[in-house]
Amino acid sequence: MTDPNPVLEGVLADLAALTQRLDDRVTDLPDDATGWRRATPAAGWDVGAQVAHLAWTDVAAATAARAVRGEEEKAAWDAIVMVAIEDPTGFVDRSAAEGAAVPAADLLAHWRACRADLVAALRALAAERPGEKMPWFGPPMSPVSMGTARYMETWAHGLDVTDALGIDAQHDDGVRHVCHIGARTRGFSFATRGLEAPTAPVHVRLALPSGATWTDGPEDAEQRVEGPAVDFARLVTQRAHRDDLALTATGPDADRWLDIAQAFAGPPGEGRAPDATPRTPTTEGARA
Repeated sequence: MTDPNPVLEGVLADLAALTQRLDDRVTDLPDDATGWRRATPAAGWDVGAQVAHLAWTDVAAATAARAVRGEEEKAAWDAIVMVAIEDPTGFVDRSAAEGAAVPAADLLAHWRACRADLVAALRALAAERPGEKMPWFGPPMSPVSMGTARYMETWAHGLDVTDALGIDAQHDDGVRHVCHIGARTRGFSFATRGLEAPTAPVHVRLALPSGATWTDGPEDAEQRVEGPAVDFARLVTQRAHRDDLALTATGPDADRWLDIAQAFAGPPGEGRAPDATPRTPTTEGARA
């Protein structure tokens, strides 16, 4: 066993703060159409479905983190993959609906247990097998990368919940994790649409909620994206239309990217219509 990974611990601390804020918002909601059963901007998903999806993905990620231990653990992960293969366009929606079809108190307790188990699994993988990656639905991921990905998805689905409830999301500088993935998936945003990704570098310069600045890419790049970090995160998770965000693009390549930015895996997302009006999504279009 090695000492705790400080980078992983930093990501997990940010993830814990984010999930606790969402937990605090849903804990006392009534189990009816004004609370847990309230529709969110993701068509067909209520608050319960959003939380159920987070719990399901935490289970999948924890199982993947343990898959490197042996054949029994790998078989558990393979079983999850087979479910996805058998119903690639519907398993996300189905698992969310099935997970939400329980009393709200039971769902909340399940989600809390799932996210705690995920943290334990990521820490164990990092300590027991430093440098080893875990399998996933796309490329294998390190524990740090998985923790960052769980932050992004929790942030996006949590935003669906707070938007539905009409309450303040209370963003903090942890949003930089979403921005990091958003910047790193620029090429993917083009590739998933069958487009050739521009090769010119892009400098991203964003203002975090604290007033600090987050950057990515060479400072002298001619192609540039600038604006609030929360707006960039909303864009790359397709939680808002570009027209409703205070982002500026300098250069044609940067401008094209902002039209199709997508930080989550899967087919091209349809995103949201202007003014956050819900739009009928593809399976992964409105939800990471």
